[in-house]
Amino acid sequence: MNRQLKPLQALYFTQFLSAFADNMILFVIANLLRENGFSPAMLALVSISFFLPYIFLAPLVGPFADKHPKSLVLVIGNLIKAIGVLLLFVIDHSNILMLMLSYFTVGVGAVVYSPAKYGILPELTRNEDELFHANARIEAYTIFAILTGIGIGGAVASMTSPAFSSSICLIIYLLSLAMTFFIPRMRGNLSIRYAAEARRFFIDFQQLLNRPDTCFALIGTGAFWMSSAVLRVAVLAWIPIALDINPQSFSVSLILATTSIGIIVGAFLAPKLIPLAHFTRSLTFGFGMFLIIVLFPWIHVTFIAICLLLLVGFMGGVFIIPMNTVLQEEGKKMVGSGKTIAIQNFIENFLMIVGSGIYYLIVYVGVSISGAIVGQGLLLLVFLMYLVKYRKRITG
Repeated sequence: MNRQLKPLQALYFTQFLSAFADNMILFVIANLLRENGFSPAMLALVSISFFLPYIFLAPLVGPFADKHPKSLVLVIGNLIKAIGVLLLFVIDHSNILMLMLSYFTVGVGAVVYSPAKYGILPELTRNEDELFHANARIEAYTIFAILTGIGIGGAVASMTSPAFSSSICLIIYLLSLAMTFFIPRMRGNLSIRYAAEARRFFIDFQQLLNRPDTCFALIGTGAFWMSSAVLRVAVLAWIPIALDINPQSFSVSLILATTSIGIIVGAFLAPKLIPLAHFTRSLTFGFGMFLIIVLFPWIHVTFIAICLLLLVGFMGGVFIIPMNTVLQEEGKKMVGSGKTIAIQNFIENFLMIVGSGIYYLIVYVGVSISGAIVGQGLLLLVFLMYLVKYRKRITG
């Protein structure tokens, strides 16, 4: 039993470290942009470069993880992320394209890493019960990494020089890489052919879209992550302006982290609030998200802002969990769980690019950060109204 737990513990730690650095690096780049005189809108532009690999590599990363030992794929993913951070030490920080290249490289590492961290779990567990608990633990480590990466990692990045905080990210990625050597290397499936798997990806994609409940869930979860990605960038710029806080204060990242706490609470309570048989009722909480988002421009009190961020996170957690559960359960029966995750990642990151692009354009033409947040809320409303109309295909 102990021999089983050691590789799993190594996997949990490598996932925590890697996810922590994934969240911290955003604050490092945000500080670089600020120090070099770029507008807040540029952070959205740089964020798009992180999402792009999820679009272009989506049909290939799953087969890549299955063809090779998954512990080796974890090493490769972390190594690519580390290279992305290393670029920050040699590029011209006044060149936005170079900053985008660095974050794009980190994104490539993230998309390579993602399917392996889930795909390796069945290889490290002996039965369904162990697999269930392993899935729960890796999600818990990921959530904790997001919270601490935004809170602690963001605070460190805001209080230190970009060179120092970049070094911290690099060390963390290398520590994550080192932990993977405690995970056994099991033979992959060398018979996999990338061209055939890529064609299969788009067939499976169409199959999930053709079924009303999985299509509803794909659009709904995609709309949530689109809003979350844009709000993280927008609120990072909004907090110092609206709440009169120094942009370099660790308070900014700690305040932003409260949204993740709200999501955790919402995710925990979602099964009690929304019956899975009536998962489309989660739309009510999506509209709750919208209403809270459009309140932000009128808030200038830190305590109220924290409460709203907690509340918008809570609404989002209840909104997404029922749809995510239905998608994973039905998708597993239709095309397999791994392929469902790959397709879900594709749609979510495509919509995150769309949302970030619209946010960038809104701010670029001179609209205030507060106005851009309202604009993002209205974009979410468009998706919610579509889902209200689409729900009739499910409920009859």
